[in-house]
Amino acid sequence: MTELGFLQDLVVILAAAVAAVACLRYLKVPSIAGFIVAGTIVGPHALGLVQDLHQVEVLAELGVALLLFGIGLELSLSRVRRLWRPIVIGGAVQVGTTILAVLGISLLFGRDFRSALFLGFVIAVSSTAIVLRGLSSRGELETPHGRLALGILVFQDLCVVPMVLIIPVLGDRASVGASVLLPLLTAGAVVTLVLIAARLIVPRFLDAVARTRKRDLFVLSVFLICLGTAWLISSVGVSLALGAFLAGLVVSGSRYRQQAISDLVPLRDVLAGVFFVSIGMMLDLGNVFEAMLPIAGLFLAILFGKFAIIFLAASIMKLPTRVGVLTAASLSQVGEFSFVLLLAASGTGLLEEAFQSNLTVAIILSMLATPFALALGPHLAAGLGKINPLTRLLQVRTTEDIGEETSLRGHVIIAGYGLTGRKLASALAQRGTPYIIVDLNTENVRDAAERGEPSCFGDVTSAEVLEHLGAAEAQELVIAINDPDATARATEAARRAAPHLHITVRTAYEIDVDRMKDAGASDVITAESAAAEAIIRHVAKERADTEHAPIGQ
Repeated sequence: MTELGFLQDLVVILAAAVAAVACLRYLKVPSIAGFIVAGTIVGPHALGLVQDLHQVEVLAELGVALLLFGIGLELSLSRVRRLWRPIVIGGAVQVGTTILAVLGISLLFGRDFRSALFLGFVIAVSSTAIVLRGLSSRGELETPHGRLALGILVFQDLCVVPMVLIIPVLGDRASVGASVLLPLLTAGAVVTLVLIAARLIVPRFLDAVARTRKRDLFVLSVFLICLGTAWLISSVGVSLALGAFLAGLVVSGSRYRQQAISDLVPLRDVLAGVFFVSIGMMLDLGNVFEAMLPIAGLFLAILFGKFAIIFLAASIMKLPTRVGVLTAASLSQVGEFSFVLLLAASGTGLLEEAFQSNLTVAIILSMLATPFALALGPHLAAGLGKINPLTRLLQVRTTEDIGEETSLRGHVIIAGYGLTGRKLASALAQRGTPYIIVDLNTENVRDAAERGEPSCFGDVTSAEVLEHLGAAEAQELVIAINDPDATARATEAARRAAPHLHITVRTAYEIDVDRMKDAGASDVITAESAAAEAIIRHVAKERADTEHAPIGQ
């Protein structure tokens, strides 16, 4: 095929992707699903507009490498340390339980061990791209369920690397169990070398490049590190994807991480789009209609099975029902890295072609369902929160205990014991104003109790909780929680329970002010506005000091 023919295929792919993503955007369908739909339409099983699938697969493999390079860039050590608990506990429980559950069920249905284990790998991972984009657009990344979801996603992304390494062993029917150790030991040795390079070589190299003040040279250098590391590592028998991931980790350890991310994103998104289009080309719509029932069965099993497992992980961490439900709703799909695993397993025979086709469709459907799951999550959480059987296991005082132990009147209710809650509690204590702290984060409640603060565990969106907190007799309610949806629901519930109560709400953005006012808030304070006012005061003070400084200073 001529170069002009390949260019024609690329133009067809990009045009179809643009059209599909633009059309599906109005239905709030993720871009990844749009890419897959585009590939299905132009692929060999539909219109057949793309002629050279091999060239597309080469570009797709490069897209996978850049995807993993981006993940490595974003996984800074400081971020990992901050999320260590949801990563280590939540991620390990979710991934481990999912793999074991899929393994057990697959064995019952007659699958051999290797195939069943690989299927567990595929289903265990969720969509980092879709979930983070959805949570970010809803302003929920820093909420308790947002942090738990992010921690689990980080663990899943890290697990993709050893999964990719183990796939060739699973596909080798003649290999023995001990041979699984070889790729793992190889990975350990490679990671060690890369970490040494990250500390000794790469920062100095990037420093020298940055001193030239040539942006194009810096961009070229970042891609040299990415593709060069990937090529070197793949040349010794380790996967290209692992090489790209480790290259990202190398650059993330330098002070040029953010610039590298901004320079990488445009090309990464384009080539990642080509990768997802190539996945869509694998779909045969004729087979989809013929296998409607098996596909629906796989889809429902994935959705409800992962929901139950992620909710279990949150419960093991003794997190509230609301956090568990919202996290489970956001992560109950199978994500883009499952396609990376399927691509790595091509030719190994781990999954028969018909089953893999059905599984691919079920995965796509689960991704399409994610925006709807995110929207329904709060309503489901509100319903389940009323029948929560785990409260007594959390080892903290509940609002019922508070209501029985004390008589509350003329007090301030502080909903949320973060930085704002702690400072407010301290100020009220100095003034001698009675107050009570309520939080859904058990660690915050225990921390407050250890400080001698009057605190309890409870969901302030519940009318029963507000009643036990004495909302009708309270002087004021201050809501300082990092969840805009929960804040609005709590405000509505409090206004119904105590029509004359003064309700002060803290939220992140000005765009939420009207929503909180409509919910019944008396005053709304936004972090965005407070930051702007602080900056204005600081700049005004600096200018005043400069203007009145003696000459010569």
